[in-house]
Amino acid sequence: MKKIINSTEAIVNEMLEGIVKAHPEHIKRVEGFNVLTRVNSPIQGKVALISGGGSGHEPSHAGFVGKGMLDAAVAGEVFTSPTPDQVLEGIKAIGSDKGVLLVIKNYSGDVMNFEMAAEMAEMEGIKVDKVVVNDDVAVENSTYTTGRRGVAGTIFVHKIAGAAAEEGKSLEEVQKIAQKVVDNTRTMGMSLGACTVPAVGKPSFTLGEDEIEMGLGIHGEPGTHREKLSSADELTEYMLGKILEDMSIEKAEEVGVIVNGLGATPLMELYIVNKKLHSLLEEKEIKVNKTLIGNYMTSLEMPGFSISVIKLDEELKRLLNAEADTPALKEI
Repeated sequence: MKKIINSTEAIVNEMLEGIVKAHPEHIKRVEGFNVLTRVNSPIQGKVALISGGGSGHEPSHAGFVGKGMLDAAVAGEVFTSPTPDQVLEGIKAIGSDKGVLLVIKNYSGDVMNFEMAAEMAEMEGIKVDKVVVNDDVAVENSTYTTGRRGVAGTIFVHKIAGAAAEEGKSLEEVQKIAQKVVDNTRTMGMSLGACTVPAVGKPSFTLGEDEIEMGLGIHGEPGTHREKLSSADELTEYMLGKILEDMSIEKAEEVGVIVNGLGATPLMELYIVNKKLHSLLEEKEIKVNKTLIGNYMTSLEMPGFSISVIKLDEELKRLLNAEADTPALKEI
């Protein structure tokens, strides 16, 4: 195993310290916990958003802490859900008079631990609500989930719900908008190979030289099948087809898309995927309103990519294009 680390035990702590030192204008750390918050938290008069999960998905989730997105991110060990006490400290650190929304990816550990933290926060008088993201169209009831997995489409939830909160909407309103994002977002991913969890020290699975895994999860969980490597255009057409089979998008409707790298895919290759993606949507007379390309929800050093599509109405379009200022997403 080749990793640029000091020790497996120190990875998360040292990473979080490095993030804070790189982005002091956006982020501060809750002392003694794996929790990063906006520098001006808590912000009264605004619903606060918190998300998180296992480390190894950077820039998710700390990279999206800042104006227009998250108020806090909680980091577990690599590919391991943060514990309820860590999540609770995050909730307490950002709790405002308008309440806190938990954005949870649909993995059993995340759902259980975030819900336990929410119960404890409510006992302390903090108003809490949640949304569970399950955008993956590949598999149902996977290794770590009941129902579909929450993957890169979570970024759309952070962005749109975060913008709604920034406008001063109530907790009920922000939760309703976040749920609308979940209901209208779908994702499909593929991989050219495995990643290596530092504590394990070896790749999580093996593929042949010309073999890919289609539909895998962001922790390397099995997908739908393995097949021979084909062209970027063929992969994109297959994956978008699976996404659109699961959505109802009419001609002239608008979408947002994410072409997401899993950690080791060059931007050059993601742009090639994006070229075909736009071409296919244009053929269907579906208008792309917003395109995000890059590493947003990674799997350590895994080679591969995912495509996320969100169907937009006027409200979602406005919020998706609202101002954001975070380490990993700076847009107006």
